[in-house]
This record gives sequence, structure tokens and C-alpha cells, in this order.
Amino acid sequence: MLVRRFMATSVKPAVSKTGSTTLSDILIVGAGPAGLTLASAIKNSPVLQDLKCMLVESSRITEDMNDYYASPPKYYSNRCVSITPATIDYLKKIGTWNFIKEERIQNYDYIKTYDGLSGAAMDFDAPSMGTLIENYNLQAAAYERVLQLNEEQPENKLVIKDGNKVTHIATDSETGCPVVKLASEEKIRTRLLIGCDGGRSPVRKFAQIPSRGWAYNRWGIVGTLKYKDTGFRSPTGWQRFLPTGPLAQLPMPDDYLSIVWSVPPELAMIVSGLTDDQFVLMLNAASRLTQDELEVLYKLARDKPEQFEKEAKWRLDMFNAKLTTESEQQYPQEIESIVPKSRGRFPLKLSHADDYVDERIALVGDAAHTTHPLAGQGLNMGQADIQCLVKTLETARERGLDYGTKFALDPYFSSRYPVNNATLGVVDKIHKIYGTDFAPIVCARSLGVNILNNLPFIKDLMVGQVSHRELEKR
Repeated sequence: MLVRRFMATSVKPAVSKTGSTTLSDILIVGAGPAGLTLASAIKNSPVLQDLKCMLVESSRITEDMNDYYASPPKYYSNRCVSITPATIDYLKKIGTWNFIKEERIQNYDYIKTYDGLSGAAMDFDAPSMGTLIENYNLQAAAYERVLQLNEEQPENKLVIKDGNKVTHIATDSETGCPVVKLASEEKIRTRLLIGCDGGRSPVRKFAQIPSRGWAYNRWGIVGTLKYKDTGFRSPTGWQRFLPTGPLAQLPMPDDYLSIVWSVPPELAMIVSGLTDDQFVLMLNAASRLTQDELEVLYKLARDKPEQFEKEAKWRLDMFNAKLTTESEQQYPQEIESIVPKSRGRFPLKLSHADDYVDERIALVGDAAHTTHPLAGQGLNMGQADIQCLVKTLETARERGLDYGTKFALDPYFSSRYPVNNATLGVVDKIHKIYGTDFAPIVCARSLGVNILNNLPFIKDLMVGQVSHRELEKR
């Protein structure tokens, strides 16, 4: 392993140069889970692996990935995602899953959702419905797969240029190809520029592709915590829909859990100001107490934090004293502690690019679309983009087409846009339906949930859609 890393970082780039400009067939911008997975998928493809491919990243990704893979941190990262069986199947297909640290992932077969106002609940179950994984775990696995493929193809290694921010993108007047300028002053001319560079994608801006959507006026609060040891429970994903936004708790190994709590900006400020112990109390309250009680606690946390802790403990003790063995199963286990410095927050928004491709441009993942995290579909949509884009590039080469033209890339857009647009729309509607305390809507949604929960075939269909099982048939 150490020898392979030395070789991978010390070889000369397998690209040609004209003057001071480096030439590349494919240039990927962004080395997050999308960028690194795409890089490994391209180098794994028998049809594409001979192409001269480069990946550019502003952070020191090689150092981070080497450190993570050699010696994973003691605690789990707060940057976690839930991946579907379809995503795992694709990662296995391209050889990336072989490098996943499986002791740091958690499969779960159950998801339980419940309404914070009416109590209407729905449960879903399917074998390995979801798998919680750290972003770093996925990135490191894709990076290791790239190193392995570079060893297998020493004459044409994929070159990673990290610690190198993109400062400018222009179009070459003679060839019409994008020319990317890096902070190091190096220029790279490429036949296909792929943006895996996030919601504020410089590649998308260069292509002048509009992106439409809106901010949710919500912040996602994340953290890594640990449940109290109250005996074995099957790993279960929980989501409580509150008027302020959903609170999701997803299981990790060894009774750890990852949370994403969607809250308005003012509540985000209040929650961020709590101590770790107070934050744990607030999460336990948010998963169990009524909305009226939570409003009282929010105000105390804002105005009288010294009284908040006492009040929250008293209310939780009263609630727990009334629980029976059966009713206790309707709520997640109580949280005991939080991993220090694991709290974070980020703004939530919906966005969708009008197009995913242009002449010698392609967008993948968050560069093309962002969504509310309540359904856990963001990364999985990006992984499905990768699968489709790689297939599109393979088809173009097999047919003798110039794979960088918009004509050759259009099948990727026409295939992925409708699916992503439908997913974005459904998630947005769920957010809006549950983001209100208007009595008629609360009554209607609760009635619908109670009916659906008693229709197993409908729930199975919903699980299949969420798991993206339909991708396996394509």
C-alpha cells in the first residue's frame, strides 16, 4: 500500500503539453464523493480507460484520504450520507466497494416516520433498505480504487491535482475546448470538462447554464451522537416531522447515530448556542415532546438558558415515566452524549440546472441539482448521474462519436433530468406539507399516512423508488 501511494504521487502526469498548456481528454473539477467516484468509474471502464483523465481539487485531498485510509479517526464524522442498495451495487460493479471500511458503515432495515403534531406514523422495512456511511469513507475508497487502477494501467495514470483551485475557465479560440487555469498558473485544455464542484459550480457558471430553485429558509444541523445503552434494538432510521422541519436520526455502528435537524435560522442560532449537554437534551425533547412543550423549551433556551436544562429534564422524566414497554418502541432511544466538536450546520435549498450538458461540458451531482436532505436522496442522485454519464460516454466512443459534443452528451441529460426533477419535486412537496401546522392540512396528511401504513403493496412501491432499485434494470 505504501509503495503504491509513493508511485501514484511521484510519477509524471500521463498527459501531453503544448507550450505551457497541459492537454487532457477529460478534466473533472471537484474531488468529493461524486468526483472521485466518477474518476474511478472512468478508469474502470474498458471503453474509457485509455483516455487521458485528470481531476482537480482545491483541498489537499490526497493527504486527507491517505490519512483516513491508513488510520481512521476514533469518532465518526458528522458528514454522513445514507446510500441505497442501487448505489452500493454500482460501487461494487466498478470495484470501489472493495476498499470501503465496512466496520465503519451501518445497514438498517427499518425506517420509522412520525408526525410531531398528530402522531400519525408510518414504518418501512426492507432488507438493507439503507446504509449510513461517512463521506470520507466513500471518498477514500474511490481514491484507493483510482490508485489500484493506476497500478494496473501505468502507461496512462489518472492524475490528481489537489491543493489547486480553479481560478479561471475560458474557451480556446482555435479548438473550442475549455481551458482551465489553476492557482498554480498551470493551464489545462480538455475535450470534456465535468463539473463535480458543488452547488456553486464554477463549471456551470462558465457554461452559463441557469440553475433555478429557492432557499428553504432552513438550516440543517448535523452532529454525531451516541444512544444510551438500553439493550439491543435493531438498527432503525427515525424521522420526526415537526413544523420547524424534520429531525432525522440514522444509526451508526456501536450505538452511535448521525442527525440532521432542519430548523429555521432563529432556532438554528438558539440550538448552536447550547452546550453539548443542553444540545443532547434538546434533541431528546425534539424526538419525544409535544410541539407546545418544545416552544416553551425554545424560548427558555433563548432567554433563560440556565432554566432550560432543568425544565427539559423534568419534562422528559415526566414523559418517560408514562411509557410502557410497547409504547417505548414508538420512539428512538434516548441520546446519551455527543461527540465533541461534531456539530455543524449548512443552509438548505432546492436548485436544478436547466441543462446538464453543453458543448464539451457536463454537470454531475450537486453541480446539477441540490435537494432537501429529508429523504436522503442527494448523494444517491449524484451516483446515478455518474452511472448514466459513464454509459453515455461509452456509447459515444463505441459509435465513433466525439464524446465531448453536446450531441453525444444529450442522452445523459434526457435520461437523468426527468428522474431528478421528479425526485426534487416530491421531496419539496413533502417538506411543504409537513412544514405547516394548519389544522386541515395536518388532518389530511395524518389521514393519508394512516391509510398508507395499512397498504403494504404501496409501501413496497415507495421503498423501491427510494432505493432506486429500478436502476438495476437499465
